[in-house]
Amino acid sequence: MRILTVVGNRPQFVKAAAVSRLLREHHEEILVHTGQHYDDELSRVFFEELDVPAPDLRLGAGGGSNTEQTARILGLLEGVLSDAAPDFVLVYGDTNSTLAGALAAAQAGVPVGHVEAGMRSFDRTMPEELNRVLTDHASDLLLCSTETAVSNLRREAAAGEPHLVGDVMADVSLAFRPIAEGRSTALVDYGLEEGGYLLATAHRPGNVDDPERLERLVELLEALPLPTLVPLHPRTAASLEKAALRGRLERAPLLRLAPPLGYLDFMKVAMHARAILTDSGGVQKEAYLLGIPCVTLRDNTEWVETVESGWNSLVGLDREAALEAVARPAPDLARSELYGGGHAGERIREVLGAYTARR
Repeated sequence: MRILTVVGNRPQFVKAAAVSRLLREHHEEILVHTGQHYDDELSRVFFEELDVPAPDLRLGAGGGSNTEQTARILGLLEGVLSDAAPDFVLVYGDTNSTLAGALAAAQAGVPVGHVEAGMRSFDRTMPEELNRVLTDHASDLLLCSTETAVSNLRREAAAGEPHLVGDVMADVSLAFRPIAEGRSTALVDYGLEEGGYLLATAHRPGNVDDPERLERLVELLEALPLPTLVPLHPRTAASLEKAALRGRLERAPLLRLAPPLGYLDFMKVAMHARAILTDSGGVQKEAYLLGIPCVTLRDNTEWVETVESGWNSLVGLDREAALEAVARPAPDLARSELYGGGHAGERIREVLGAYTARR
């Protein structure tokens, strides 16, 4: 079987690391990098560090609004599908690349599989939520991380087949944790002491595109009580420059700004942080997998199990709520195995094989 896999941003590169090599043991895979994130630190380094097969095609579709970018990727993928003639298209997550890949395949009559199907924040103002919902309803195989995701799809009467496979990010986290521990020098590089610092990331348009909300984010970061490493996403860095706010972060005595980190460096600083503040869904899940308290700079989350377990607090951009959450000790609770125990990639391969055998 010939599988066309579409990836375009950091989390998708990480997830592909758990699946592509397994698929290639039994199938032909064509890996397409849309270029949605065109910053070199958010693309090339992940293929190198995680041993993801190099992209067979690079579309260079970064930049522009969500609508412009989705349309550009959709148009480019139409030609790719025509030339490659795949038997199946695989997409990941909730990005513009995800939606464009699913739509292009569905319109070409090619079956689609969606890894991380059924995740819902129930906030339709988020572009990612629209991408998730539309991709799910265009997909034939719905590859779910959690029982909650399966329930969401059944409630929505999605036409595709839901399968509980676990989460591929857990596969990668478990496999690369010892590698990151032994290879990364990030703690020394940034002068961090184990358990004595915070890690903060922010990139969601709702937090960084609006100048007023961006200033609230800056005020929240300035108020944090411990040394805090802040790897700046390109979108966030550009917004800070435009709003003339970057200087405030640079002058804050406890904040340490950094460029985007490679996966191994990010894992190293995440696993030894006192807590992680983020608006990223993937980082919330990574924090849970690593046993690090998470403070989510949003009012909702698609990873509801992390909140229900006590390991994740939703605070939005409320500075006082964030400070209270950071001050709380880690839950004195065992963490349940929520995400498949490191075997999601194998299950995805099995589900794909069984599906194509029936066709």
